[in-house]
Amino acid sequence: MRAAVALVLVLAPLAAARAQPYNQAEAQALALAQETIALRSVQGPDNRTIDVARVFAGALREGGWAEGDIEIAPVDDTAYLIATWPGSDLSLGPIVLSAHMDVVEARREDWERDPFTPVVENGFLYGRGASDTKFEASLAVASLIELRRQGFRPKRGIVIAYSGDEETTMKTSKIVADRLDNAHVVLNIDTASGTLSEETGEPLYWSWQGAEKTYIDFQLEVTNPGGHSAMPRPDNAIAQMSRALERISAYRFTPEQNDITRGYFAKAAAIHPDLGVAAAMRAFAADPMDAEAIEVLRADPAMIGRIGTTCVPTMVSGGHAANALPQRATALVNCRVFPGHSSAEIKAELERAAATPEVRITDVTGDTATASPASPLRPEFVEAFEKGIAAAWGEVPVYPTQASGASDSMWYRALGVPSYGASSSFIKESDEFSHGLNERIPLLNVRPGVTYYISVLTDLASR
Repeated sequence: MRAAVALVLVLAPLAAARAQPYNQAEAQALALAQETIALRSVQGPDNRTIDVARVFAGALREGGWAEGDIEIAPVDDTAYLIATWPGSDLSLGPIVLSAHMDVVEARREDWERDPFTPVVENGFLYGRGASDTKFEASLAVASLIELRRQGFRPKRGIVIAYSGDEETTMKTSKIVADRLDNAHVVLNIDTASGTLSEETGEPLYWSWQGAEKTYIDFQLEVTNPGGHSAMPRPDNAIAQMSRALERISAYRFTPEQNDITRGYFAKAAAIHPDLGVAAAMRAFAADPMDAEAIEVLRADPAMIGRIGTTCVPTMVSGGHAANALPQRATALVNCRVFPGHSSAEIKAELERAAATPEVRITDVTGDTATASPASPLRPEFVEAFEKGIAAAWGEVPVYPTQASGASDSMWYRALGVPSYGASSSFIKESDEFSHGLNERIPLLNVRPGVTYYISVLTDLASR
């Protein structure tokens, strides 16, 4: 363990070396990450998410948490953890640290290393959950224990709220959010928020996530009587579905922006390597109806989803025999909806775009996602994030972002609780393998990570 931590310090870039050393917390963070990665917390038989919760709970008990302030609640084959450090003013809403303990499935035969045997190698921690998100959850726990060890007394309570099925049904995610609807703010520490340079390994920028698009799956279906393929008719289910999908694929939703995305385009333009795209970002921030800027941003796969709702066909099936007219054709259209729009609105827009009355459109998302507004740009939160990053990593550009994927934050935001994706870690884009093979996280994040959490939690819990 000492050798691993020493390796972290040797490999730390100059910016991270400015972070204050907390040797005990650093060692504990790495040890907790390794212990929890070794537990296969995957939905289904032998799900060990509850054991991950027990590891964190044990560390907190040893760190001074009372038994009555720690709760592990089993739900189906998983569990969630809520651990409270009460504040001196119980009338104030708490600061919530949100993460998840479950991980995506990983098979040994596909990986270079056993995904559930943590390996420290070449400055990285390898294993399923290394970047998403057991390492970050461990950092936060170890940092909070260090803060208590120092004698800090929070004015606001601090709550660790770790869900157990964020990667699948999000049932515990919603339960936890409902229980903590009195929170002052939520720090969602899921995955890395910072990006490292591919060339130098130094921090390029750090972004906090203040909003996310709503995930919606729509099923399209058309049915016909069918018949013999030797007697074709105009009402062919596959042909009708094909025309509808082609129109939907070509359809473009009206561009939009909110305070979060406007801030992103205005600030991130300064570091975008493509000057044409950077100019379009600035123009779009100033005027979301700027036609030239929209054309440039829509041509960039990394940008098209940032300027509004997107819907794209992802699955299709039809027909029942090679020599018969199809009686049925179905397709799935996946939408990532800009905050502020309901499923009914998007469905009506898709129906107009498809312009094929025979095609029925149904929302089949279920209860695994919900619409949520953008979190407010509250100066007290933004300043705490920026101060924490500066203490941990030095002077690094910071800007807001809106995510296209779903996270536990949506359940809090839907209740009116501000939630921000604001983890401490940095990673190169080429090393980002969340949900993929050979998942890893750079160990150079350990020391600055502890510094970041101590800074941010001290600031927010003292108000």
